[in-house]
Amino acid sequence: MTSPTPLPTPVAATPADTAAAVALARRIPKAELHIHIEGSLEPELIFALAQRNGVALPYASVAALRAAYAFTDLQSFLDIYYAGASVLLHEADFADMAWAYFLRAKADNVVHAELFFDPQTHTARGVPMATVIRGLTTACARARAELGISSHLILCFLRHLSEEDAIATLEAALPFREHFIGVGLDSSERGHPPTKFERVFARCRELGLRLVAHAGEEGPPDYIWQALDVLRVERIDHGVRCLEDAALVARLAAEQVPLTVCPLSNLKLCVVSDLADHPMKRLLDAGLCATVNSDDPAYFGGYLNENFAQTVQALHLTRADVVQLARNSFTASFLCDEHRQALLKNLEQSIEKE
Repeated sequence: MTSPTPLPTPVAATPADTAAAVALARRIPKAELHIHIEGSLEPELIFALAQRNGVALPYASVAALRAAYAFTDLQSFLDIYYAGASVLLHEADFADMAWAYFLRAKADNVVHAELFFDPQTHTARGVPMATVIRGLTTACARARAELGISSHLILCFLRHLSEEDAIATLEAALPFREHFIGVGLDSSERGHPPTKFERVFARCRELGLRLVAHAGEEGPPDYIWQALDVLRVERIDHGVRCLEDAALVARLAAEQVPLTVCPLSNLKLCVVSDLADHPMKRLLDAGLCATVNSDDPAYFGGYLNENFAQTVQALHLTRADVVQLARNSFTASFLCDEHRQALLKNLEQSIEKE
């Protein structure tokens, strides 16, 4: 009886391999599926809008505001996030904020973006729903016309507020239904399980809206199960704690449920203590449909290409990993099939140029 042929020893990535993978990640076209547009509000623009709108800020300068970006968890970030959003009052403010993001997305070779927005953050301050949505759609239309970037808007409910508030927000947004493709669930995860929002998500499903939810970032794997089985979402935002539950990983792989992972966010909010410990490689090796995204890039130290670059470097991701992540970004999107296939073809052509 002969001994089985030993498996080849994996060849460690060289610095040149890693550098080439980073260069590829930066150059190829990609979609971004987890970007909170309010989280793209850079300190410079916050101060410019504060001056334009006569809003007093509790920080003396741009530098002082940036210095406050030392977060210990999700809530410590949200406290500053909501303070920054206080400068957004008029349609032009929302348009300027989104346009600034699109310019950075263009520089990162993003060709499609699905933007989260939090209307409750603004309506609670007396800003009308119409102001929020019209400002954002103005920027989206401009991005398509001038930058060639397609986009969708996804309205997110703040989970630290009541489901009744979410239902009221949905009703207020319905006159603008043509301008947003889906709904999501964000804000403080701890203590606010997806089951809290079962009724409003059922209503959104009846309306034909696409469904996503944050789960398994700070919350346990059970929150991912709830998002799938109770809210019946199509994508999980974050989802990195799924690896704690083998049955959940098997389901996510079998059903190819996309995970919109945000590596620098996970690092900044102490979900991982070192990017070298980030689970992205394990997610890919488990056959999950993981994607790279920037979450709240103004606060977390990087837009899409920086998330790719630092993750590739820290985890020694391969060229094949980078290509898979880019492909996943399009297959996980809410694009129509024709547009998705066109962008995937464009991606393949870009890869072949290497």
